[in-house]
Formats: sequence, structure tokens, C-alpha cells
Amino acid sequence: MSIADTTTATGARPTWLALDKLGVLIALIAAAGAALPFALFRANRIVLGQTQSLAEALPGQLGLLLAAVLLTGFVVALLRFSALAKLLVGFFVLAVLFVLMGQSAAYLTPAGNSFARVSPGAGFWLLVFAFALLVTDALTRLRFSPFIRIALLLVVAAAMALLLWSGGWDQLSMLKEYANRAPAFWAEARTHLVLAFGSVAIATLVGLPLGILCYKVKPLRAGVLNVLNIVQTIPSIALFGLLIAPLAWIAANVPGASAIGISGIGTAPALVALFAYSLLPIVSNTVVGLDNVSPAAIDAAKGMGMTGRQRLVDIELPLGFPVILTGIRIVLVQNIGLTTIAALIGGGGFGVFVFQGIGQTAMDLVLLGAVPTVALAFAAAVVLDALVELTSRGGQQA
Repeated sequence: MSIADTTTATGARPTWLALDKLGVLIALIAAAGAALPFALFRANRIVLGQTQSLAEALPGQLGLLLAAVLLTGFVVALLRFSALAKLLVGFFVLAVLFVLMGQSAAYLTPAGNSFARVSPGAGFWLLVFAFALLVTDALTRLRFSPFIRIALLLVVAAAMALLLWSGGWDQLSMLKEYANRAPAFWAEARTHLVLAFGSVAIATLVGLPLGILCYKVKPLRAGVLNVLNIVQTIPSIALFGLLIAPLAWIAANVPGASAIGISGIGTAPALVALFAYSLLPIVSNTVVGLDNVSPAAIDAAKGMGMTGRQRLVDIELPLGFPVILTGIRIVLVQNIGLTTIAALIGGGGFGVFVFQGIGQTAMDLVLLGAVPTVALAFAAAVVLDALVELTSRGGQQA
């Protein structure tokens, strides 16, 4: 249907000219972002910087281009355009923002100056947030299939990889911090992945049988869940600290413990703490998922002569699996973030750069640890949400 077709015979205005309620909020955020500094210039990595507005951060033609793109995004967000139009415009505005941020760094950095630093300003981050919100809202309305959502994630990841590979962001301070620490960055990335995914894997191996046991033996359920609730209430840094003494004692007194990596500080207490935090969501979601299996399905299985073990494996676990997988999703996203704190006890991970940056008042070093953590958590959430939806559909069809 064309725009003209949306105008009724009585002369009513087209529906796309009406205001979008969420779009009003997005437009206000975008307007605030456009008014705030787009970039921050510093003579070196630790001194206070000079804020640069949109007009100052880019050469004339690029500044006008960005202003026109932002105005288009503002209008599309504000009015009731189709969800697909909002999605495409949102992605386009984000792409232009990221590309021109790199151009801004190249423009503001004096030629031959290796000490100057250019960082994204508050306005840039607010604009990214506004149009990311526009994209998220459009994706929610479009209700794409899980495979399309994963494909979009891969396209976005490929676009970011292309931007970084092309050198478009090389003049940004965060990439200069990376260039000075590339080997350490990838070593800490591997540690972060091992801690986050390893703790979830171990917790799943322990929590799934424990949840099944709590489901089968109801008197045991309250006690186990209460204990796990208590563990969950302990602040993360406190739990990391509490584990130092007992693990140090084990390393000193148990033969072979130190040889396999157990120590008071390092990855061992971090892995144990993350494992402890992971148990409650997995155990509780296993119990809830099995409890929610339709009694009619269980009665039908009994009528077919299935044993208790067969009912559990063939009926209850497959039907309860989407809820169980939701618990694993919660834990994985949680642990990707919590792993940053492990750096405080020598556990490694992206938190090393976060706390080094705080100690040196170098915020771009903080971003070098924080941005990959956020991106990894977001990607894990998208992929596992898609898997939850796929397993839910499979269970419904079964």
C-alpha cells in the first residue's frame, strides 16, 4: 500500500504522520546526544580532554552528512513508519555513526602526533544508544525467526570486524590502547571465555542432576534452593575473597592440588565463585521446567507403559528443556559480566584492563575491557534466546 493510499476519503492524515510513543523517547535521546560533545580530544592518554561538538569533530562536508543522517533517523523514529523502515534506517544511522567516529579521530589527531588521544564523547554513546533502541524495537515488532536474528547478529559482527580490519578506527584511543596490548588482550580474552563458559558448563553438569533430584524428592527441594539463595545474596567480590583462604590451604596441604592450578588467588577461586553463582538459576529453572510439564503428557506416557526413567528422558526433559535453557542463558550472560571482577583476585579476563584503566585514570583502557564484555554478553543473549525459541517450538510440535 502506498503512502497516498493510507489517506482516507475523508481527508484524514496518513497513519505514518502520527507520533510513535516510543519513538518520541528515542527522538528525545537522539536530540540530547546531538547536543552533547561528539568526541573528546586529549593531549595524552591521562590528561583532561577538550570536548568537540558535531560541528567541530568532523570536517565540513562530513559534518553536514552526519547532521542529515541524524535528522532522517530522528524523523523516522518520531513518526509511525513501518517497523522494517525503522530497522533499516536505524542500522544505517548506526553504521554512519561508527564510520564517522573513526573519521573524527583521524581529523582531530595532529599529523605525526603519537601522544594525542581522541575518544568517543557522551553524545556519540547517547546517539548509539538511541538508534540501537530503535533497532531493538523494530526487531521486536517484526518478530523475525530465530535463524534470521542470528544471521543479523553475524552480519553486524562481520561489519564491525570489517571496520576494525580496514583501519577506520585505528586513530581512536581505545584502538591505540589495544595496539599496545594486543598479545595481552587475546590472552585475557581466552581467560575470560574459559572462566565464563567453563563455569556455566560445570554448573550445568552439576545443576541439572541436582534440579532433577529436587524435582523428584520434594522434601529436599526447599533446603537446596534456600542454600543456593544464600550463596546468591553474597556480593561477588566478597565471595571471591572468602574463597582465597580455603583454596590456599588446599593448595598448601593437599598433594597435587597446586600442580593442577588450585591456589588462593588466580583462576581457581574465580571459577569456583562463578560456579556457585550459576547453580541457583540452573537448579531452579530445572525444577520449574519439569514441574510445568503437562500432567496429561505424563499420564499418557504412563498409559503407554513407560518407566519413570523413560518418562524423564523422553517426555519431561524435552518438554521442560526450554525453561532449563532459559536458566542457562541467564547464567551465561551473568557470568560474562561477573568474570570482569575476577581480575581483582588475579583471575584474569577483560577485567584486567578495566581495573588497570581505573587505576591509571585512562578511560579508554577501561573501554578496552568493558566493550568486548558487553558485546560478548549481548551476542550470547541473542544466540541463546534464539535457541530457547527453537526448542520451545520443537516442544510444542512434539
